[in-house]
Amino acid sequence: MSETLRPRKRAALARLQLDNLDMPASGAIASGLPSQAPRRSAPTRARLRRRRVVVGAAVVTLVALTWLAVSYTSWMVRPSSMSFGERSTEWIRTLPGGNWVVDEVEHFYYTLHAPKPGGPQLKALPAVGLSESSASHAHPTTTTTPATQAAVWPPPIKPVFAHPLPGEGVWKPTGSPVDGGPPVLVTTFRPETDYPQIVAYVAWFDHTRTALAYYPGRYEPPTAAVRGPMMVPMSQRSRLLATFNAGFIYSDGTNGSTDNGLVNEPLTDGNATLIGYRTGQVAIVKWSGGANAGPNVAWARQSLAPIVWNGQLNPALNNNPDSPQWGYTLGNAVRVWRTGVGVDRRGNLIYVVANDQTVITLAQILLHAGAVDAMEFDINPEWHTLITYTHQPGLVPMMVEPQPMQSPDRYLVPDDRDFFAVYRRLPGPVTVPFK
Repeated sequence: MSETLRPRKRAALARLQLDNLDMPASGAIASGLPSQAPRRSAPTRARLRRRRVVVGAAVVTLVALTWLAVSYTSWMVRPSSMSFGERSTEWIRTLPGGNWVVDEVEHFYYTLHAPKPGGPQLKALPAVGLSESSASHAHPTTTTTPATQAAVWPPPIKPVFAHPLPGEGVWKPTGSPVDGGPPVLVTTFRPETDYPQIVAYVAWFDHTRTALAYYPGRYEPPTAAVRGPMMVPMSQRSRLLATFNAGFIYSDGTNGSTDNGLVNEPLTDGNATLIGYRTGQVAIVKWSGGANAGPNVAWARQSLAPIVWNGQLNPALNNNPDSPQWGYTLGNAVRVWRTGVGVDRRGNLIYVVANDQTVITLAQILLHAGAVDAMEFDINPEWHTLITYTHQPGLVPMMVEPQPMQSPDRYLVPDDRDFFAVYRRLPGPVTVPFK
């Protein structure tokens, strides 16, 4: 009996062991092959792939954010004359695609806030310059006869409106006379009948009584041959008459510049170039002379293409937003603060700053003010700056146009951007005095 049951017990035990094994193992035992680990199902593999993608994206994001944080911090802690917002905006422009982002935001903002035609008339123009009584009180020993004034002063700017406001287009002196005449004159006028609230501020510099100097700023031009003081040198302030902003930065149109025969950034053929010769004369030319202006030039500064040439508007001027030749940041047609310089028929320099201008209306203002050749300088509300100075007896700066984003002391302390200083003329060849 017991012998008969043993084979049955052994068979039952074998079946029990087989029941405790999974099918692949049973198959392996049945086939005589070694057992293998079970394969993961398809949903498990998909979850693993998603996990790898998420982890990889997180690593890339962390690296990018770290790089941005380091870049932004490094940019913001460097010395600067700009406000926090201006520095942040300029940092965004340095990023890949950042320039386009800022341009689009600015374009949308200024288009949205563009002035509408019409509106109430101004009752008075902003006061600029010195009145005859204050000028004679400040300099009682210096007089200018009407004949002398007519010989050296430019003609008044003809008002555009049928009923001009008091003093509209009438030149007024600023600061001290030089050789019995005013070296700097300023005036205001309304340039467009459709926009009676817009005011143009104009300055005229007598090239026979003044000497202009071009100074690099802290960061512009990028590779200045001599960086200099980045402000009006202390040793030259006793003869300082005026300062004003320069043109588009080098990267916006490869706008070159030189000082005392040294190249800051190479001059580009075809660009409008404001030149100060060692003789004291100034001119605007279409440059075609190579990278350096040469030894006969005290300084040279380029800014895009001419907007007025030989007494005519440049025929290439247009308001086409797809062809922003004179406004890479805001286009030709966006109405925004714009500045420009021109040379009149006697070789004197004219500077213009006005709010809510297109490139065409800016060119028309310069032409109307007497420029025969002209070029656009810096645009946007942050950068326009026209300052005149009196010595009573200390140096007193006066911002000519409304500019809440800059101080009248702007160029008396180091500044990030390049600029021009207008001095009382001294005997001898004109150079840029850095000390």
